[in-house]
Amino acid sequence: MDDRDAVGQQPAAHQKEWTGRMDGQQQGECQTPKNYQHVLTLEFALKQVNENPNILPNVSLGFHVYDSYSNARMTHQNILQLLSTWEKIVPNFKCDKKKNMIAIIGGLDSEISFHMATILATYKIPQIAYCILPTARNIKTQLPSFYRLIPNEDYQFKGIVRLLQHFQWTWVGIIVSDDGNGESFVETLTPLLSQHGICTALSGRTPALSQVVEIVQIIETIGAKAISLTNSKIKVFVVNAEPQTTTWLKWLMHFHSVFEDNTEVSFGKVWVMTAQWDFSTEMVQQYFNVQHLYGTLSFAIHSNEVPEFPKFLQMLHPSSEKGSDFFRIFWEEAFGCSFNNSDEGIGDNDKCSGQEKLESLPRALFEMSMTGQSYSIYNAVHAIAYALHKLFSAKPKLRATAGKCGFEDLQPWQLHPFLKSISFNNTVGDLVTFDENGELADGFDIINWVTFANQSFLRMKVGSIFPDQKFTLNEEAISWHRTFNQVLPISQCNDNCHPGHSRKKKEGEPFCCYDCVSCPEGKISDEKDLDDCFKCQEGQYPNKNRDQCLPKVKNFLSFSEPLGMILSFLPLSFSLITASVVGIFVKNNNTPIVKANNRDLTYSLLISLLLCFLCSLLFIGLPQRVTCCLRQTAFAIIFSVAVSCILAKTITVVLAFMATKPRSRMRNWVGKGLANSILFACSFIQASICAVWLCTAPPFPDLDMHSLAKEIIVECNEGSFMMFYCVLGYLGFLAIVSFIVAFFARKLPSTFNEAKFITFSMLVFCSVWLSFVPAYLSTKGKYMVAVEIFSILASSAGLLGCIFFPKCYIIILRPELNNKKQLICRN
Repeated sequence: MDDRDAVGQQPAAHQKEWTGRMDGQQQGECQTPKNYQHVLTLEFALKQVNENPNILPNVSLGFHVYDSYSNARMTHQNILQLLSTWEKIVPNFKCDKKKNMIAIIGGLDSEISFHMATILATYKIPQIAYCILPTARNIKTQLPSFYRLIPNEDYQFKGIVRLLQHFQWTWVGIIVSDDGNGESFVETLTPLLSQHGICTALSGRTPALSQVVEIVQIIETIGAKAISLTNSKIKVFVVNAEPQTTTWLKWLMHFHSVFEDNTEVSFGKVWVMTAQWDFSTEMVQQYFNVQHLYGTLSFAIHSNEVPEFPKFLQMLHPSSEKGSDFFRIFWEEAFGCSFNNSDEGIGDNDKCSGQEKLESLPRALFEMSMTGQSYSIYNAVHAIAYALHKLFSAKPKLRATAGKCGFEDLQPWQLHPFLKSISFNNTVGDLVTFDENGELADGFDIINWVTFANQSFLRMKVGSIFPDQKFTLNEEAISWHRTFNQVLPISQCNDNCHPGHSRKKKEGEPFCCYDCVSCPEGKISDEKDLDDCFKCQEGQYPNKNRDQCLPKVKNFLSFSEPLGMILSFLPLSFSLITASVVGIFVKNNNTPIVKANNRDLTYSLLISLLLCFLCSLLFIGLPQRVTCCLRQTAFAIIFSVAVSCILAKTITVVLAFMATKPRSRMRNWVGKGLANSILFACSFIQASICAVWLCTAPPFPDLDMHSLAKEIIVECNEGSFMMFYCVLGYLGFLAIVSFIVAFFARKLPSTFNEAKFITFSMLVFCSVWLSFVPAYLSTKGKYMVAVEIFSILASSAGLLGCIFFPKCYIIILRPELNNKKQLICRN
C-alpha cells in the first residue's frame, strides 16, 4: 500500500471498507507484504484514537482504502470515487449523509501525491502525504491544502553533506533517475557539495527499464554499467532512492554477480540512500543477493518504536478481518498459500490454515516494528484527530450536534486552521507539528543496514540531522561491508596531503584532485589537506617536518654557558694582569723607565685598560635596562680615555723632540698641562656624545623574533644607531690620529721615546676594530655580543702587551738596564 490511503469520517460507529480493483495485468502495491503494513498501521492508529476518551469522545472515525496501482489514471478515478456517494462517479453530489470525508492520507510516491493534490485542492480537502517531493516544487504555494508528514528535504541535503564531510568522502558519485526529479536532485545537491569541498566525480542517470526493449539489450546495458561502476575508483555513491532508481541498481548488482560468476562478489561501494528507500521487497527480489547492500547508509524520516503495534499485529487473523480482500491477498502472498480450496493442484501444504504467525516472516518481507512510512501514517491519523478535537472545542455548538445528526455540517476546509497550528506529543513522546510550509518540523535519522545470508536484515540507527542543523553520528556503531575489513572506506580523488604539506591544484582536474607539496621554509601545516601553509605565531618556529610549531628559546650570552664562561674568564684574567702591571709600576715608581713619557699618563692608561677589560662583563648575561645603557657608553668613554692617553703620550714625545732645537718655542708647551688638556678634551667630547645619546634615544632591552628561526634574540636595542656609529666613529678617529702621530714619531732620537711601541699597538688596535665592523654586522644574537667582547679584549690586550710588555721585561728581567746611564748609552 504505497500512496493510496483515504481517511473518511463516520459519525456513529467504527467502520472500515477495504476495497480495490485487481484486473489481471495490474497489481496494486497493497499486495506487497512489506507495504501492507501501511494499511495495518492506519487501522491501528484509528483504533487507538477511537478508544481514547480524551480525543473526540462519543465519536468514532472510519476509513476507506483505495489502491492507485502507481498509475495516474487509476489515481484520478479513485479520487473521484471518494468524492462521490453513488456507485457511479458523480462528483459534487452527495445523498449519503453518513459518508462525510474530512481528510485524505496519501501517498508515498511523489508523482501520485501530486496527481491527488491537483484534484483535492479544488475541494480544499486536507491531504497529508508521507512522500518525498522534489524541492523544486513549491507545493504549499500552489496547493494550500497539501501537508507532508516528512521534514523539509533541505535537511536531508544538509545531512548528506555533513555525512560525507564527517568521513572525508570528497570523491563521490550521484545516481538518480532520468527524469525531472533526478535532475532537480542533482541541481540541488551538486552545488552544496562543491561549497563544502566535495567533488561530484560521476552523475549517473538510470533509464526506466521499460525503455529497454529487448532482453539482450537489458543484459548488455546493465552488465556494461555494472562493470563500469565496479572498476570505478569512486567508493561512495549517493542514490536518490526512488523506486525506478533502486530497481535499476538491484539489476546492476544482480548482473555484476552473474558476470563475476560469484554471488558473494561485492561492488565494494558504500551506498548512501535518500529517505525514499525502505528496503522494500519486490516480486523479483528473490533473485537478488541482499549482501551487496551490507553497510548501506540511508536517511529515514525520524521514527520511534510504538510498543503496542507488535501486539496489535500478533492479534490479527484472516478470520477476524472479514470483508478485507486486501488482508486475505496479503496473507496469501506473505505465506505463499491460498484460501481458495477449489484451486486445482494445491496441496494441503499450500493451503492457508490461518494459524500462520506474522512474526515468523523474514524482516525483508514484513516487519513487526513500524517502518518510517508507517510511522508517518500513524502520526497523520493522530494529527487529524487532534485537529478535529481542537475544532470541536472551538465550536461548542458543532460539538453538541455531532452526536445527533453526524458531521454533515462540517466542511473539510474548516479543518485547515487547526491542522496548520497542530502541535502535540504522540504516544511515544515525539512532537508532531507542521512548519510554515506545511511540512513536519522534524529531522531525519541515519540508518545503517546490516544484511544476512538468509536475506534478512537489521536496521541500526547511527545518527540524525535536525532542523537546528544539529548533526550526530555514532561512527563506532556502523558496520561496513566485509570488503572494507571494517576499516573506514576512503573515497578521494587522491591520497590526503599529510601535515607538513599543502595542496596544489592539478591543471584540468576537479578541485578535489591535487598534488601535495612540502611547506616552504618558515611555514607549517598541522592538518590534512590544507590549501596553504601558514606561519607560526610569534615566539614559535616550525619543526623539521613542518607540521608543528615549537616554542623558541631565548638567545643571549649567559654566564652559565661555555662561551659565556670563557668570555668571563678572559677579562678577569686580563684585569688581573693589568693590576699586576700597575703594581709593578707602583713598586718601581721612581725608576727611569716608569718616569719616562709622563708617569701620570701611564697610570691613567693602565687604569683605563683595567676598566676596559672589566666593562666587557656588562655584555654578558640577560640584558637589563641599566646594563643596556652602560654597555656601549661605558665602553666608548673608557676606550676614549685610553686612546686619548696614548695620543697625549705621542704628542708629548713630538713636542719634546721639537723643544730640543735651539730657539724653539715648543718648550713652552712641553709639560703636564698640555697632556692633561689633550686627555680631558678628547674624553669630554666622547662623554658629551654619550650624554646626548642617553638623553635622546637610550638603549633598551628588546626581543628580536625574526632574525633567527628557532630562537628569540634577547638583545639591547641601541635606540639610535646613528648615535651608536657616531660613538664608534669618534673612537676610530682618535685611534687613527694616534696611529698617524705615533707612526711619524717612531724614529725620533729620544732616550724615552716609546712611539715605536705605540705605533705597533695602535696598528693592532685599528686592525681589530676594522675587522670588528663586518664581523659585528654579519652575526646575530649572542655571537654578535661575543664578537664585540672579543674586540674589546683583543684591542685592550694589544695596547697592554705592545706598550707595557717591553717595559715590564726590563723592570723584572733586566733591572740593570733600568737606569738613566744605561738608557743614555743605548740611545
